[in-house]
Amino acid sequence: MSPVRQFQVTFDCAEPERVARFWCEALGYVVPPPPEGFATWDAYTHSLPPEDRGKWSVCVDPSGVGPRLFFQRVPEGKAVKNRLHLDVRVGTGLVGEERLATLEAECARLVALGARRVRLLVADEENESCLVMQDVEGNEFCLD
Repeated sequence: MSPVRQFQVTFDCAEPERVARFWCEALGYVVPPPPEGFATWDAYTHSLPPEDRGKWSVCVDPSGVGPRLFFQRVPEGKAVKNRLHLDVRVGTGLVGEERLATLEAECARLVALGARRVRLLVADEENESCLVMQDVEGNEFCLD
């Protein structure tokens, strides 16, 4: 059996810092300390050639449990539905009206940060309700 490996989730985006800030707020993640030898990320950024500034950003789970999120600038815009998306687990163990109220409260918080509500998927025989949303650049995710 092969060992479990760590992984990071990489987002292609137009504005890496903006998208990283959104996901830090959405998930309770933080921006890690700047590279060794730099007091701040701004100092590090200004040490780079102008064409490399703002090309990427990163955020991490402060507890060290969740995956690292990496945001890289790409020239093309988002054109179609994601083939992979994050499920933000805010309603685990909740059902019915209590679950819906929790999902709606988190949706309102994320909309205030720049997310967009897409649609509510109502509970059926197999799945509990979830909310489909988009982040600040249109990447789909679910509140689950």
